[in-house]
Amino acid sequence: SCPYEAFVALHAAALSASAVPARHWPSLWHKLENEVFDAGDYFGIMQVEEVEEEEGDNDEMKEKIRKKISPGSQLCYKVIVTNENGLEAANPNSIFLIDHAWTYRIEHARQQLQQVPGLLHRMASLMGIDFHGEVPDETVVDQVLEDMWRYNQTYQLSHGTAEEKVPVWYIMDEFGSRIQHSDNPTFAVAPFFYMPQQIAYTILWPLRDLDTGEEVSRDFAYGETDSLVRKCRLLPWLPREVQDTDHFTREPSDEHYQAILNENKEKLPISIKPPAYAEDKIFKVYTDLQQVLQNLTHSRFEFTDSEQEADILYSFSHFKDYRKLSEERPHVMLNQFPCENLLTVKDCLAYISRRVGSSEAPKWLPRTFNLLTELPQFVSYFKQRERRGEDNHWICKPWNLARSLDTYVSKSLHSIIRQRESSPKVVSKYIENPVLFQLEGTGLVKFDIRYIVLLRSVKPLRLYVYDVFWLRFSNRPFSLDDLDDYEKHFTVMNYAPGVPLKQIHCDEFIPLFEKQYPEYSWQSVEEEIFKSFHELFQAACAKPAPLGICDYPSSRAIYAIDLMLKWDTDSNGKPFMQPQILEVNFNPDCERACKYHPSFFNDVFSTLFLDDPTSCHVISIV
Repeated sequence: SCPYEAFVALHAAALSASAVPARHWPSLWHKLENEVFDAGDYFGIMQVEEVEEEEGDNDEMKEKIRKKISPGSQLCYKVIVTNENGLEAANPNSIFLIDHAWTYRIEHARQQLQQVPGLLHRMASLMGIDFHGEVPDETVVDQVLEDMWRYNQTYQLSHGTAEEKVPVWYIMDEFGSRIQHSDNPTFAVAPFFYMPQQIAYTILWPLRDLDTGEEVSRDFAYGETDSLVRKCRLLPWLPREVQDTDHFTREPSDEHYQAILNENKEKLPISIKPPAYAEDKIFKVYTDLQQVLQNLTHSRFEFTDSEQEADILYSFSHFKDYRKLSEERPHVMLNQFPCENLLTVKDCLAYISRRVGSSEAPKWLPRTFNLLTELPQFVSYFKQRERRGEDNHWICKPWNLARSLDTYVSKSLHSIIRQRESSPKVVSKYIENPVLFQLEGTGLVKFDIRYIVLLRSVKPLRLYVYDVFWLRFSNRPFSLDDLDDYEKHFTVMNYAPGVPLKQIHCDEFIPLFEKQYPEYSWQSVEEEIFKSFHELFQAACAKPAPLGICDYPSSRAIYAIDLMLKWDTDSNGKPFMQPQILEVNFNPDCERACKYHPSFFNDVFSTLFLDDPTSCHVISIV
């Protein structure tokens, strides 16, 4: 049958990936095509009293226990098979559609609860939160935003822009949301995107035969075999102590770095001698970067359209086959290093930084955990801080999306645990006491600082920093609340349409800063910043590739380092400003640099490719 074959052609990959048995596919197609929601013919929702009898008959005690077990009453429901013939797993029709009650991206959640008619009522009722008012009540909105992490699921679109690939979260309808967890589930569920209608459903199918009255359950930590990670993943529903974990995060094994190299498909170069050039040689540059083409005017460089005749390859995309280049054209210089992703990818940056200082990683990097591989350590650390009454605000960031997409600040352990199910993420301690800047007309705001560093060589380590830095400010005064207020907590404003972008040049900034903080000279702050850069690159180059940046004599690179300052106290209790490195970016956008400093790329090329930093705007750090 043609339409069915078309359905299979479109959806077979997704259905196979979710392990939906092929015997159910024709029935699934029929139900989707005709919008058949027949779960009601087979299942019913049952309300259960969750009270342990042996606690005595004291009503107050019962009430207490019930509250303890279920804030609201979300544990008081279960779904059972009501069909008098039970359900056979082998029956091709034993597959059911579940509708989604709410689909959203995290950054829009609050606004939708406040504005979409009926949504807050429905969610509050589904989560067992008391709400009878007409006007959206902020405390109820907050409660839904906290409790939703016990109900929501996630999927990601594989196509489209970076914005469209940000994970989507959804909450199943009342029936789907009442299905409880079991380590030995009777059913499997999977999100399913039905292409012809562009609608997402959840599909439900039995894993074994069931009799009337048996419970419908699913595994909330499906696919997780490690018992400790499983325990951590189930904490939102099964709160228990995760004692047996040390929160110390070690540097990963050598095999882990090798795996990263393989995954990146990078081929390391063979060992070569550093090339020597005539004093007056004019270098042919092949580049796909408009900013270089428009701004490099130095007489020792000329552009070529032929990659083959180039002396310098200055490319926007990541170069992979260093081996071939080192064998065939070792004299060709390029603007990147093998294994530099150890700096530019957020989880790797945290790993290599653990080589510095004490066991808790260096002072200049916020404490960071890879949620995929270090979840138990993170949970243990979070709980320890909670017991000590220490600040527990964290920021979840994807490993690889820039511009703070899919990045969230949270103090909810449940939300952070669940974030792990969307895209690969790291979680870093959020800087709760940043050094603020008094912005005229706005107040005390967060700001971050961007430096451009130039890496000339790994062995010996030669590192320069461009002597101009760039500032970005938040648009609203800082305070540790309204965590979903982007303009209060984030400084990346040049990508949000219609949002004003405040720019202050660093020459203007320094006197203003020193006036606000008379006890701190900018020079001493900058010394600390450069010291942290030195330590970071020392760590990144401390081990041979793929455990460190590869010592390839023909490589050069520029990186942008984004950082903030936070308040810390020294051993005498005196406050000082501690730099916090946030991220390192490969091939940064240098538009602002070129606009205000037309000699920017002449300086960069002169320093990196001519070894002539003398009249350039660069400072040697190492």
